[in-house]
Amino acid sequence: MIIERKNDEIIFRLKGNIDVEDLQDLTCLLEFKEIGAKSKATQGQVDDLVNKIKKGRWDKTKGKIGL
Repeated sequence: MIIERKNDEIIFRLKGNIDVEDLQDLTCLLEFKEIGAKSKATQGQVDDLVNKIKKGRWDKTKGKIGL
């Protein structure tokens, strides 16, 4: 594997026998980190949003199973 930096990019060179699904997982992680680096949200705002999402999903699940 070769990793090189050119201008404002980082280039990974890998052998052709690497599992493409593993590369897709890695790509998703790197994209997440790239997007997160641009975010102006505070950790508190992120935590609040996650809690709202989880609560909404739990309320929906309770309704589906009749709780």
